[in-house]
Amino acid sequence: MDLPVMPPVEPMLAKSAAAIPPGMWYEAKWDGFRALIFRDGDEIELVSRSGKPLTRYFPELVGALLANLPPRCVLDGEIVIVRGSRLDFDALLERIHPADSRVRHLAEVTPASFVAFDLLALGDESLMDTPLRQRRDVLTEALREAADPVHTAPWTDDPNLAEQWFQQFEGAGLDGVIAKHPDLGYRPGERVMVKVKHERTADCVVAGMRQHKSGPVVGSLLLGLYDATGRLQHVGVCGAFSMRRRQELMAELEPLRMDTLDGHPWADWASEGAQTRGRMPGAPSRWTGVKDLSWLPLRPERVCEVAYDHMQGDRFRHTARFRRWRPDREPRGCTYAQLEEPVRYDLRAVLGT
Repeated sequence: MDLPVMPPVEPMLAKSAAAIPPGMWYEAKWDGFRALIFRDGDEIELVSRSGKPLTRYFPELVGALLANLPPRCVLDGEIVIVRGSRLDFDALLERIHPADSRVRHLAEVTPASFVAFDLLALGDESLMDTPLRQRRDVLTEALREAADPVHTAPWTDDPNLAEQWFQQFEGAGLDGVIAKHPDLGYRPGERVMVKVKHERTADCVVAGMRQHKSGPVVGSLLLGLYDATGRLQHVGVCGAFSMRRRQELMAELEPLRMDTLDGHPWADWASEGAQTRGRMPGAPSRWTGVKDLSWLPLRPERVCEVAYDHMQGDRFRHTARFRRWRPDREPRGCTYAQLEEPVRYDLRAVLGT
């Protein structure tokens, strides 16, 4: 493969916002696997946002992309699965399976689609420094004849229409709106886009668990995010699982169990001195003074998406709500940068002082 833009390429990222910003271009936020497509003649590679190869998991897309894409190109988009009139993310998760026979069976039963929303290269030309308004024109023309399951994402520069999409498209399984600067080039790894979702969510590292009071099943998962120094910080827990799900989670997480804290990023939780520096599982309770050591360390290798209401300092204010596993995400990519920064407000105005 010899393209003007070659892997690895980090996709352009987004920061959360509470409202649709004016003066930008808008697209629906697709609920799937972000993927970069590299095609050079008969060679084609599907690469996840974390740089992992996805090609083997979606064999049906390989033929469809070869039939619908220009001979030499690099695209950014989303792999999705449509069931009925809605997107089905759970069906997408099932595709990440080690058995080739299972993957090929699911490719027939729940075939995937690809929605393209950006073009990084075409022919011998890199478009990385080309403004979005021009890249979008080239993408539209390049995929003008493309047919299902390859699509071009609709877009608008009308914020009122974007607001309408935000309200209406949720019923189809989409989860918000993405806003992009029309004059920006493609910025790999930079959070220069804006995402507006129907709820606040975060992708967190699962680095520990507590057992449920009823016995050896999962009570809650301990969540972490990496700070600017590269340290995994505890940000809260997620729980409220059914008993059946607690048992399933215990089996799923068993391979990640650690016998000791040696090598764990939260190993200093066992240190009394470290516990005085902040609130963390294993620290003495501020109410009872009793040390809670009931958490079990896990190798920080799995990522889950959780919903939360708001932050208190650098942590979730309340117990987060487990949404789903994210096998397409790398733990190191789970940072505070993805979180919405609340608008600051002077407490004195609230108190009238």
